[in-house]
Amino acid sequence: MKAAFTPKEYRHLLELVHLGMWAVTAYQGEDTTVAKRYYALDQRLMELAAEFGCADLVERRPDGTLQPAPKLAEDERVRELQSEFQNDVFWHELVNRMADRDLAGEQTRRAMDTPGVEPPPSTDERLKKLEERYWQEFEKNDLANVVVLRGGRG
Repeated sequence: MKAAFTPKEYRHLLELVHLGMWAVTAYQGEDTTVAKRYYALDQRLMELAAEFGCADLVERRPDGTLQPAPKLAEDERVRELQSEFQNDVFWHELVNRMADRDLAGEQTRRAMDTPGVEPPPSTDERLKKLEERYWQEFEKNDLANVVVLRGGRG
């Protein structure tokens, strides 16, 4: 298969590959199974950079492997996408985990208050309501009203 790209299209492809590899390696590093799965393709695409007029976006490491050059890795748009992604992940995880925690607490209280009575069969609606309550709070106040209690002492 042959593919033809304009320099602009190829630049966008390198941005996508960089963002994908960043997502795969950002917290666990390059030695994971999943990172190794994509590494050869990442290298192959970066090897073609000069051919597509994008040699300034790639640089060679001392060990001979290729990596995104600062012009790509530190590009304002790329950094903004990374930042937005991290921010979105943070808020979604926070809301989901807090809603899960609250639902588990409600179910525990219900079980203690009514021994022998099973919790309702479906918790999806209640979980959605809890999540929506957190979304409304965080959209309005960010983290201003969040308090962490350590060992119940605050």
